[in-house]
Amino acid sequence: MHSLDIRYLKGLRFSVDQVSTLKKIGEYKGKQDLFTRQAPEILESLKQVAIIESSESSNRLEGIIAPYHRIEALVNKSTNPLNRPEQEIAGYRDALNLIHESWEHMPFSTNVILQLHAMVYRYLPTDGGRWKNNDNEIIEKNSDGTIKRIRFKPVPALATPQSMEALVKNYGEALDVHGQENLVVIPAAIFDFLCVHPFSDGNGRVARLLTLLLLYRFDYRVGRYISLERIFEESSKSYYETLEKSSKNWHQGKHDIQPWMDYFWGVLLRGYGEFEERVGTIRSGKGSKTFQIRKAVGHRIKPFAISDIEADCPGTSRDMIRLVLRQLRDAGVISSSGKGRGAKWIRKQMPS
Repeated sequence: MHSLDIRYLKGLRFSVDQVSTLKKIGEYKGKQDLFTRQAPEILESLKQVAIIESSESSNRLEGIIAPYHRIEALVNKSTNPLNRPEQEIAGYRDALNLIHESWEHMPFSTNVILQLHAMVYRYLPTDGGRWKNNDNEIIEKNSDGTIKRIRFKPVPALATPQSMEALVKNYGEALDVHGQENLVVIPAAIFDFLCVHPFSDGNGRVARLLTLLLLYRFDYRVGRYISLERIFEESSKSYYETLEKSSKNWHQGKHDIQPWMDYFWGVLLRGYGEFEERVGTIRSGKGSKTFQIRKAVGHRIKPFAISDIEADCPGTSRDMIRLVLRQLRDAGVISSSGKGRGAKWIRKQMPS
């Protein structure tokens, strides 16, 4: 498609800052094996947290919401989905797990794209894994649900199968024939996918699944340990603004993809930064954020909430606090009372 057209890709020019960003991502990538070798038990905890966060955030971006304790139970497969939001979350969980476990056997192809969409909808009566039958529009809504304006008109339904075949073909040729930089081709492919908008529903979620898959295929493994979907959600305003800005004149091949590229690379940088911070602070000792959280728990006599620990440990993310609390729970130091975001924690013994 248009962003993956070799003439378009060869016409891109990157600033010194953009080149520096790509170099920094490459440096982060080079540290992955070191973390994997030195902290395998920590990575296992991070993987579980990331799947929960990804299942929650990617669906919440589309207005699909469920209580945190239900999402956690669904991801752990200790319960069955009870309603449509939970069915969609369970489907996303399965697609995530498939990519984590089998990405090496999942080339970027129309069949794989259809397979991922089918998995997202596998618990619903709606048929997944089919291209859209009707034209669709990307719209912005008012607070009351009425349409405020049309952001973008994707490829018509009749042209969608051909457009998706062209997207996959151009992706392969850009990499294998023309030797284009993978960190340019990947966001270009995701962007063109979103502009085609090949499904009646679920395009955003499939795009985020494809992001994880394509990064895996070039050994960018940050999405296994840090939820990129959460970062997309936390920066959702920029996510939608850059997509809209870059999509202007896309149908004519005269669009400016640079805003989307900068945003995409920024998400990767933040993900890798969090990855390094979490592994580093967990592995380091006294004075680390982990130590401060454990110290704050040790000072608590009465039941406490995560917000109480946040107040005691300014500058520490809620995700980091959750991770350490889970470790203390598994070690028998604390126990939880209640479920979801209103849960209280009770100290049973002093953390060592």
